[in-house]
Amino acid sequence: MKESIAFLKNTIKTNSKVIMALSGGPDSMCLLFLLLNLQKEINFEIICAHVNHNVRKESFSEENFVKRICEQYHCKFETIKLNIKEKNNFENRARKERYQFLKEIVLKYKANYLLTAHHGDDLIETILMRLTRGSSLNGYIGFKKRTIYEQFELLRPLIFITKEEILKWCQQNNISYCNDQSNEWGSITRNRYRKNILPFLKQENRNVHKKYLKFSEELQSLEEYLEKNIQIALTRVSDFDKVNLHEFNKLEVFLRKRVIEYILKEEYQEDICLINERHVSQILHMCELKKPNVEIFLPLHKRLVKEYNTLYFCNKKDLVGEKYLLGEYLKLNEHEEFLKLTETDIIKSNFIIRLNTKELVFPLYVRNRKVKDKMEIKNLNGSKKIKDIFIDEKIPKKRRDTFPIVVDSNDTVVWLPGLKKSKFDKNKEEFYDIIYKYNNSEERNK
Repeated sequence: MKESIAFLKNTIKTNSKVIMALSGGPDSMCLLFLLLNLQKEINFEIICAHVNHNVRKESFSEENFVKRICEQYHCKFETIKLNIKEKNNFENRARKERYQFLKEIVLKYKANYLLTAHHGDDLIETILMRLTRGSSLNGYIGFKKRTIYEQFELLRPLIFITKEEILKWCQQNNISYCNDQSNEWGSITRNRYRKNILPFLKQENRNVHKKYLKFSEELQSLEEYLEKNIQIALTRVSDFDKVNLHEFNKLEVFLRKRVIEYILKEEYQEDICLINERHVSQILHMCELKKPNVEIFLPLHKRLVKEYNTLYFCNKKDLVGEKYLLGEYLKLNEHEEFLKLTETDIIKSNFIIRLNTKELVFPLYVRNRKVKDKMEIKNLNGSKKIKDIFIDEKIPKKRRDTFPIVVDSNDTVVWLPGLKKSKFDKNKEEFYDIIYKYNNSEERNK
């Protein structure tokens, strides 16, 4: 316990505000009383934040217990009740909502520190679980005793001690606490590690938690060194949200892997635990493929797309399947629009089409591509698949799914605006009685 007390003394500043996650269990109650004792030496404010997971009948009595403790020791109290219906992904969702709530409380009080009661045994369990499942080097660190964010510091003062030491200290100091029966549930992965693996490790070395802490800190040092090199690599291969694969594949194999892990972490944030080693390996393999268009489906409905020499994330729900009537004026989105003209001086342009209404079945429509779409291209004998036209013109795969296609009422493809025109397009000297112009501000700005 001496190391935890010394860590708190050396870290928490006078007149600061401390948010601590208080569940009411022995770990968090131990941490609360360490803080209350420290308040006798240092002036700072304690705000307790409690999460009611709302999965056990005891949850509400535990909330009342914590509230009474806060009232007794004059600590401000904040709470939230979760309502998570996803049973298969409960642990991950609860963790995400728990930390979101804690961050909101930190911001509300403009606090300097956020404290959680994770201890040495928790660190062992986290590292072992990630080693078993597969993770990144940063994942194998487990968690740090101190993480500095832009607005606050996240501290884990009990990382130096074990659960056994915490229980013993609570008993010696007559600290009351709640017993969470879910810690005995075999359906929870962490509980199985706690009950089956930790006892064996502690038989081998009663201070094994210190060995795991040293292992974690060694990895942190290595991670900090590598981070500098990763940032240098990112400036070479990344442009905003896209990766230049031509430059990326010049990197050393290890750096490639780390760049991908960094990009995944930026994309997934708190949900990075959904990504495992298999995902990273698939992405690295995809980057080496000679195929111009490849995609991988990832957790949370995300797609990672490789288009020629570019790699980027795409939301699975981006695909569009609407059909629009083409009349006097049609605005598809903030960038694309169609205008019906009476005349124009433009002679040759794929952004202008002249038509004879007697050769087509009106009205015209604008839609996205279908699997078997093909078009009889102007000045070319025979038809060609729209898919092949897109490939020949190097249209990115994501854009192919949203590219506007003009068809008549028989679903005959008439025009790929800005790209290709069909045999139905008329030259200026031929007969036509309708003109359409396509504007795309994105194309103009390229």
